[in-house]
Amino acid sequence: MSYNNLRNGRWSAPGQEYLVTTVVSGRRPVFVDIESARPVIEILRGLGRDGSCHWLAWVLMPDHFHGLVSLDGDVSLSEVMRRFKGNSARKWNRSYEGSESLWQPNFHDRALRADEDRRVMARYIIGNPVRSGLVQRVGDYPFWDAVWLNPLSG
Repeated sequence: MSYNNLRNGRWSAPGQEYLVTTVVSGRRPVFVDIESARPVIEILRGLGRDGSCHWLAWVLMPDHFHGLVSLDGDVSLSEVMRRFKGNSARKWNRSYEGSESLWQPNFHDRALRADEDRRVMARYIIGNPVRSGLVQRVGDYPFWDAVWLNPLSG
C-alpha cells in the first residue's frame, strides 16, 4: 500500500477499484464540444496506457468527471488523479491559452467492495448525461467510454 499524499482515511492498493469524481474549478461548463473535451480525453486514455491504471468506465461532463478506475502496479490513487488532473489541465490550458485552474483541488473517491457489481457502477457513471438532461440516450453523448459494457443493450 502506498500512503504518499493520501487524504486522511484514503488508502490505495494495487488492483483496487475506485469510483472517482473531480469537478471543474467554479463548476464552469468547459467541456461542451469535442475540441474542449479532446485534451482531457487524450490524457485520460494515456494514463490507461502507461501501466498505472485502467479505466473501466468514465464520463466527462461539461463541469465534472466521473470514473471507475482500477489501479495497476504500485501507483497510488492520489498519484493517478494528480497525473490526470495536472496533465489534462496543462494540455487544456495550452489549447485554450488559459491560465486559471481547470480543476478544483482534491477529488472524491470511494473504494469498491468485492461484492459490488462493476457493470452496475459503470452504467451509473455513463448514465450521468441522461440523468442530467443533456441527452435522451447514453449513445447520444460523445464523452464517455466503458470496457466490457454495451449500455445500449439490455
